[in-house]
Amino acid sequence: MKPTIAFVTGGYSGESVISYKSAVNILKNVDADKFDVYKIDITLQGWYYVATNGDRSAVDRQDFSIIDNGRKINFDAVLIGIHGSPGEDGKLQGYFDLMNLPYTSCDAATSALTFNKRYTVAIASFSGINVAKSVVLIRGKFGNPDEVAKQLRFPVFVKPNNGGSSIGMSKVNNATEELVTAIEKAFKEDEQVLIEEFVMGREFTIGVFRSAGKIITLPFTEIKTKKEFFDFEAKYTPGFTDEVTPAQVDEAIAEKVRDTAKKVYQVFNCNGVIRIDFIYNEEKGEPFLLEINTVPGQTDESIVPQQVRAMGWTLKQFYSALIEEAMGRKYNLKM
Repeated sequence: MKPTIAFVTGGYSGESVISYKSAVNILKNVDADKFDVYKIDITLQGWYYVATNGDRSAVDRQDFSIIDNGRKINFDAVLIGIHGSPGEDGKLQGYFDLMNLPYTSCDAATSALTFNKRYTVAIASFSGINVAKSVVLIRGKFGNPDEVAKQLRFPVFVKPNNGGSSIGMSKVNNATEELVTAIEKAFKEDEQVLIEEFVMGREFTIGVFRSAGKIITLPFTEIKTKKEFFDFEAKYTPGFTDEVTPAQVDEAIAEKVRDTAKKVYQVFNCNGVIRIDFIYNEEKGEPFLLEINTVPGQTDESIVPQQVRAMGWTLKQFYSALIEEAMGRKYNLKM
C-alpha cells in the first residue's frame, strides 16, 4: 500500500502566488507510483482539499484528515510547498508536530528562527559564519533614521526582517531621504526592518538537502542580475537575471561555498531542502551569508530544480528522496 502524502500549498502572505506556481511543478513530478498525493490549499479563508476535478472540501483540522469519495484519508507525511507564512515560519510545522506527522522541511524552531533575518545572521555570526553588519528597526521603537545610519557604512540594503522573495526590499546608496522611503516601504511588509551593509562580491545561491542521513550540496548557481540587485522583479521576470548553474568558479572557491553551506545546514539543524544565499567577497576570499530559505521555489525555472538537474537527478527522484527522508524521521517524533 502506497503512503498517503498531503501536499500543502497556498499560504497567508503575498508569497502565496509563488507557492501556487511551485505547486504546478511539484505535483507534476511527485512519483505517483510510490505515493498517493492529495493537494491541500491553505488560505486565510480556510484549509481545503482540492480534488483532481477541482472540487474543494474543508480539511478536518482536529486530526488533519480529509474526505475523498466518501472515504476518510489520514496522512503518512506532509510535503510542504508554502512560501512565507504559515509554511516557512514554523507555524504549520508546530501544528504537524502536534499531529505526529512528519514533513519535508525544517522543524518549527529552525523555521521560525531562519524566517527572521536578524536572528539568522546573529546565530550565524556567533557560530563563526561571515555575515554583513546590520541593525534591526522595530515599528514604533526606533528613533531618527539618521542615528541608525551612523552605525553602518553605505550602501545598505533595507528589507523586511521576516519574509522572502525580496518583497519590500531596497538598496540605499547614502543617508538621504531615500533611506526614509526605503524604511517606510519595508514597514509595509513587516513590523521589523533589517538594514544591512552591502558586501561587494559575487552572488551565489546553493541548495542543500539531506538524503539517507547524508547532507548533500547541489551544484550552486551564480546570480548575475541586470538590475542593481536581485529584487522581486529580477527574481520572477524573465530577462532581468542570468542564473549560471553550475557557477563557473575555481574549485577552491567552490569548496569554501559548499563547506560553509554544510556548516549552515548543521548549525541551524535543518531538514528537507533549503537554499542559502551568499555573497563571495573576493578581497577576503570568504563567503558571507545573506539568508536561508527553508521552502525554496520549485517552479521548473526555479534555482533548486535547476541545480537538481545539474546534479544529474530528475525532480521525481528528488521529491521522492525528500519524502522518504521525512518519513524516516517519523519514529523520532513524540506526542
